[in-house]
Amino acid sequence: MVVRLGLLLALHAFSIQAADWPRLLGPTDNVTTPEAHLLHELPPAGPPILWQMEKGHGYGSPAIVGGQLILFHRIDGREVIESLNATTGERQWKYDYDAPYRPKFGGSEGPQTGPIVADGRVFTFGISGWLHCVELSTGKLLWEHNCALDFNLGPVFFGYGSTPLVMGKRVILQVGGKVNDEPANTIALDVETGKLIWAARHPWGPSYASPIPAKLYERECVLVFAGGESQPPTGGLLTIDAADGRILSAIPHRASMAESVNASSPVMVSTDPPRVFISEAYTAGALCVEFAPNFAAKAVWRAKTLGLYWMTPLVREGYLYSFAGQQERTAELVCTDLATGQEKWRNDLGGKFGRGSLLGTADGALCLGEFGDLAWLELGPTEPKILSAAKLFNAPETWTLPALSNGLLYVSQNQPGSGKTKPRIICYDLRAVPQK
Repeated sequence: MVVRLGLLLALHAFSIQAADWPRLLGPTDNVTTPEAHLLHELPPAGPPILWQMEKGHGYGSPAIVGGQLILFHRIDGREVIESLNATTGERQWKYDYDAPYRPKFGGSEGPQTGPIVADGRVFTFGISGWLHCVELSTGKLLWEHNCALDFNLGPVFFGYGSTPLVMGKRVILQVGGKVNDEPANTIALDVETGKLIWAARHPWGPSYASPIPAKLYERECVLVFAGGESQPPTGGLLTIDAADGRILSAIPHRASMAESVNASSPVMVSTDPPRVFISEAYTAGALCVEFAPNFAAKAVWRAKTLGLYWMTPLVREGYLYSFAGQQERTAELVCTDLATGQEKWRNDLGGKFGRGSLLGTADGALCLGEFGDLAWLELGPTEPKILSAAKLFNAPETWTLPALSNGLLYVSQNQPGSGKTKPRIICYDLRAVPQK
């Protein structure tokens, strides 16, 4: 039996192109993975379940590195970082801490962010402003910051929710606070000690979008789509020198109403010339920005009807695919020509997916709807096609981008569902059956 199981696992490993999922938006920070040769014919009830576990509050995707899964959530008023065996779900270690938080405008009490794994460390940023660094192998605390106090964080609607970014020896975090009594939108800390390296001086407040790495004209940069609770509403795209925190450019983009947030992370959509896409769902819609060699930013095109809430769009062969719309019942999947901003088509996919999430693989595009529907899509400049679909569960607020690693798909059910199912993380086996 052991020999047969080992042979089966070896065949599975041979049949897929495996990759880790070390951070919120995947290994390349743009909701794509090089994994291929996956199960494309989805059974009606979904792929086989390898394991599942009840979870607490929280909307962040797990991180998976070297067969180890890191989950960040909230249980009984404490934020919990725990390590699980990615294949079996067996707990390896847990680190938790008290994190008092009361929502001002409703919504979840759990973290809005996902864990980041880099160089044997795990980094998390909680809803009340605690930043932690723990050892990946043991869960031992290495250092921590109460950022709300240490960096005088500004007001936020739904708690703090920008996932950190690790670039080399720096962990970069959007804080929208102050350093030495001067405004600082983003900071960089030493990954080993937690000591401040630089502060990007700008008054825009913290958003729910996550910093993204980018190389612009051979310079390592950080892209930050800033803007949160403020009166009047302010925010936009900051381009920051990753070495010293210098602001290279700032282009405003924010809804005209104060009760709004920027939540969709920026996406590098072209390298020659360098172009970046950002969007918000309230009134401003989408903006595509191009950078000159001196880092001056200019608007290439705008699309007010391409308003993304929190999802990150998928870029394929000159086209951008995204779910646009502020409300789940009116959201539609949209294809946009990246060169011109021209809308090619708009389709609600039968109304099943709401404000869904897209995940690109080497041989397809997965879509997870916010009510528990999973599908493989055929995407192109003509109308989309659902190739196969499954109903995983029936529950609202399935807003978490699924994580894919080594052929296993990790889906977060964030609210109780039909059949008395509780919030849980589910590991689906998406590995294709090897062909003889």
